[in-house]
Amino acid sequence: MTIKISKYANTIPPSGIRVFFDLVMGMKDVISLGVGEPDFVTPWNIRETGIYALENGYTSYTSNKGLVELRQDISKHLKQKYGLRYDYENEILVTVGVSEALDLALRATVDPGDEVLVPEPYYVSYGPNVILCGGKPVFIKTSPDRGFKITAKDIERHCTKKTRAIILNYPNNPTGVSYSKSELKSLAKVIIKHDLIVMSDEIYCDLTYDYAHTSIATLPGMRERTIYLNGFSKAYAMTGWRIGYVSAPENIIYAMTKIHQYTIMCVPIISQMAAREALKNGDRSVREMKREYKRRREYVVSALNEIGLTCHKPEGAFYAFPSIKNTGLSSMEFSKRLLSQEKVAVVPGTAFGPIGEGYIRISYASSLDNIKEAISRMKRFLERNKKR
Repeated sequence: MTIKISKYANTIPPSGIRVFFDLVMGMKDVISLGVGEPDFVTPWNIRETGIYALENGYTSYTSNKGLVELRQDISKHLKQKYGLRYDYENEILVTVGVSEALDLALRATVDPGDEVLVPEPYYVSYGPNVILCGGKPVFIKTSPDRGFKITAKDIERHCTKKTRAIILNYPNNPTGVSYSKSELKSLAKVIIKHDLIVMSDEIYCDLTYDYAHTSIATLPGMRERTIYLNGFSKAYAMTGWRIGYVSAPENIIYAMTKIHQYTIMCVPIISQMAAREALKNGDRSVREMKREYKRRREYVVSALNEIGLTCHKPEGAFYAFPSIKNTGLSSMEFSKRLLSQEKVAVVPGTAFGPIGEGYIRISYASSLDNIKEAISRMKRFLERNKKR
């Protein structure tokens, strides 16, 4: 018997990141600049809180929405940080990372046939998640000439009667670009004009280097149409704890919570208690990690340009997105050869959409010593594979 697979499941490709890293598994002496995961261990005070929770028997379910105390902490955090006011009882939901939050947001607001705008290059899950809820992703291509950013004109040009929402991710994975307050104001005008929902993935907000991060939800007319997505994985080095949250108007959170009830039920209580400690006493650790990422950014951008790979300076996150077009190799071929010949793992730019052809993503969430050695190997690789 052959079981028919859903057309939606058949339509989506496997993750371009994970397909490539299947090649890495089992190889020795590989320097990985590919995985978007902090090389820092979760700060001790946060780990200790998780350990304490286990030792004291905190192993039960929580409310579907998450611990009341954690939602109160998140509400307080957003008020202090941005002046945003969200009712912890009805406008905040604790999720299994931002990945679940985005999935719930799409399934709660997008009907089959609705179009969702996705700036390209984009994080690998965005397009597939839209498809899985029956929507149609409409990709907005960006270019290095404009800093890989979209403009109000780009949104205007791609809007139709079927356009329902736009996914914004800033600072961006994979490019590291972000948006200033004035740039966001320009985008907000056309978003309001076309009555769009904004799914704002701001998971890297605390890793913005050169100016203060602005949440689009703070702009006039935007709170009521923004689904604010954030979490603890990146800034607090808590990837394995799998905890995020979403803040949005009550009717949206109500719909998302219903789906969450039937799929995840609730986030592990241990992770939730650790997240409370992160919000209360994690700022110093975040500042220290941010300083180190910024130091690595300066080195990586300078070194890549020096060896002949043009790279703009990322404004946030911990990724560089250099061009490899002058090698004459495709992104996939470049990445495979680099891995094979020099044992350096990077991600082909095409994992983030067709516009990524001719680029690779490098994560500088690795020690500076590792980064320096990887750049040295890349230089040797480029000299060996010079375009003739």
